[in-house]
Amino acid sequence: MAQKYLRRPAVEEMTGLSRSTIYLLMSRGDFPRPVKLTTKAVAWSEAAVTEWLASRAPA
Repeated sequence: MAQKYLRRPAVEEMTGLSRSTIYLLMSRGDFPRPVKLTTKAVAWSEAAVTEWLASRAPA
């Protein structure tokens, strides 16, 4: 099965986080790192973002 990748606007919508919060959490090591698609474009693994969301859900 092919892995799906999400661009930043989709990640923002999925997580409810702003662009600046996503990058702040990444700088702290608290959010998945994106993969480089081209020299100017990055995307996040949908599986990694989904896993991150699940890990933050209250038990």
